[in-house]
Amino acid sequence: MSQRDEIDDSQAPLIEHLAELRTRLIHAVAGFIVGMLICFTVATPIFNFLTNPLCAVLADRGQNCDLIFISPQEGFFVAVKVSLLGGLMISFPYIALQMWRFVAPGLYRSEKGAFLPFLVASPFMFFLGAAFAFYVVTPLAYDFFLGFQQFGAEGEAVPGAGVGEGLSVVFQGSAQEYLNLTIKFIVAFGLCFQLPVLLTLMGKAGLVSSRGLADMRKYAVVGILVLAALVTPPDVITQVILFVVVYGLYEISIQLVKRVERKRVEQLREEGILGEDEDLWDDLDDDEPEDDQR
Repeated sequence: MSQRDEIDDSQAPLIEHLAELRTRLIHAVAGFIVGMLICFTVATPIFNFLTNPLCAVLADRGQNCDLIFISPQEGFFVAVKVSLLGGLMISFPYIALQMWRFVAPGLYRSEKGAFLPFLVASPFMFFLGAAFAFYVVTPLAYDFFLGFQQFGAEGEAVPGAGVGEGLSVVFQGSAQEYLNLTIKFIVAFGLCFQLPVLLTLMGKAGLVSSRGLADMRKYAVVGILVLAALVTPPDVITQVILFVVVYGLYEISIQLVKRVERKRVEQLREEGILGEDEDLWDDLDDDEPEDDQR
């Protein structure tokens, strides 16, 4: 066989993989577009649902739930953004299926069994984080923000009040700005809830260890504080909630990685690689006294 034939044979699998990748991407994009079009037809009910936290807070304050458009095209862009968010959520299982169908043929049976739970857990944790943001964090944040309204002398909004009757500065929010902030909450918490899935998968691959994660706690605290400051509005309540939740997920991740390591140790002992009294950390523990003596 000539060198040119060997090169052509090596390129054939790559071309097949690229063709398969293109097919899966086309299916994923098509699924997303279908989901977006479906959501666009019902964009108004979806947007009304997304305003529930704001309307509940305003109702408790005796105010009407009124949002405004500050530009002629704002209503259209609100519908588009609602469609994008809804289309992504609807089509995510189908997109994940296309990812799985592309990756699965190259995995062993044991690897498929290890990878599939993470593929299922990822969208579940995202929806859990989104639900937590929508039903818990968002009402608290809007209650905090709306507390800075200024009302008339009688404690109520006074339309057309003069200087002697007191100044009223009440909320008249832009629909697009409200939607942007709400989506930011949902996406931020949805992504943060991926932390246990990501770290456990990295632990399964041997990229991180429970001991390493535990030793990095102080750095994790700083990183989570920075993350809370960046992805949430500048109110202490939301930042504290995000910090507590993400740090709690970090501690859960450590326990999940420990569980993965225990299963790995049991498997290595069954294969005779490790003795009954040996552990993954024995070599490291033996080296530590020598380093200390130095």
